[in-house]
Amino acid sequence: MQLSVLGIILAGGKGTRLSPLTKERAKPAVPFGGKYRIIDFVLSNFINSGIFSIYVLTQFRSQSLLQHLSEGWQIGGLQKNQFIIPVPAQMRSSDESWYQGTSDAIHQNINLIEQAGPDIVAIFGADHIYRMNVAHMIDFHVKAGAICTVAAIPVEKQYASEFGVIEADDDNRIRSFHEKNPNAPAIPSRPEHVFASMGNYLFRTKALLDALHEDAADPASSHDFGKDILPRLTNRGEAIYAYDFQTNRIPGEPADHEVYWRDVGTIDAYWEANMDLRAVKPALNLYNRQWPLRSVSFPDPPAKFAFDDEGRRGEAVDSIVSGGCILSGGRVKGSVLSRGVRVHTGAQVEDSVLMDNVDIGRHAKVRRAILDKNVRVAPGETIGYDPDRDRQRGYTVTPTGIVVVEGVRSRVELSRLQI
Repeated sequence: MQLSVLGIILAGGKGTRLSPLTKERAKPAVPFGGKYRIIDFVLSNFINSGIFSIYVLTQFRSQSLLQHLSEGWQIGGLQKNQFIIPVPAQMRSSDESWYQGTSDAIHQNINLIEQAGPDIVAIFGADHIYRMNVAHMIDFHVKAGAICTVAAIPVEKQYASEFGVIEADDDNRIRSFHEKNPNAPAIPSRPEHVFASMGNYLFRTKALLDALHEDAADPASSHDFGKDILPRLTNRGEAIYAYDFQTNRIPGEPADHEVYWRDVGTIDAYWEANMDLRAVKPALNLYNRQWPLRSVSFPDPPAKFAFDDEGRRGEAVDSIVSGGCILSGGRVKGSVLSRGVRVHTGAQVEDSVLMDNVDIGRHAKVRRAILDKNVRVAPGETIGYDPDRDRQRGYTVTPTGIVVVEGVRSRVELSRLQI
């Protein structure tokens, strides 16, 4: 069966809990894993699944995200149905407002769906770290005869207040939603877990259009899929199903491979997800060539490790080191280094995330920290060893002790004319 699928990615979130990493960029544009941005995961999932017609809805602090899409995600060619198009907020509502919720974001761009006329609309968020074969979810959606399918994953019951929780029958037909309710019902067969919505939806097009028009006309609605549209459809007895993400299978991975999904909504969660990549066999496998994680390609030189003297040895252990990095007599352990990082003689970096062009001076020490782009650590300086001192210097320190150093804006190089 040939089905036309339109992908819509919601990429307009502020990501306030990730501040200061989101001070100058939207959450989907936050760097991750050495060479990627968070949005690269959902885009790669769509492309690898054969979904090539994609709109990306943006809103807050979108410049960094738009630049990333322009540099690395231009797939348009001879085929008119193959595109990735960013759609800035255009205030199409009657009161010309910003998006009021997830469903309002879609409703304000409903013309894109009406013009395309797809069989299925895939509405996915842009702020999670995961790999997903969306074609497998679509197959489930069609076989179930669903008008809407919600991707879901079991999480520990103690985190129920952080998610929209789904209550479903044995055949995964949804009976009710519990939005961020600490007392939400557990999975019957797993009393310590609840079924959490991942914020990824498949809709039959007509059902979606009807639901959006109805929701927009309701003054009491908060215009959100999880809070309003899905509960309304479920209460009517419509065929709404939960797709168990644990059943998803990625080409190139063993059948018993555990699925990976992380909500990197906080600094601690973001740091932990980066640290997950250090494992010998990480749950999130970046090296599966059958399911590549795509991003912008840069003409970086290879990483370089210089000097082999006692006390002055360039080395990295249990770490990810990206192109253009130079470890010039410094030691890196259990860390993720983005492009163009410099670690000088005697410097030590441990359990940290260093973004593009960070420079660690001689004999400086950095531990359990996130250094945003272009940060310079002075020779002999320490970060992550004295929380009170780190706070006094204006750094963000989380309750678990992760230190975040705000990035420095780089100059924009303009072309010059010879006159």
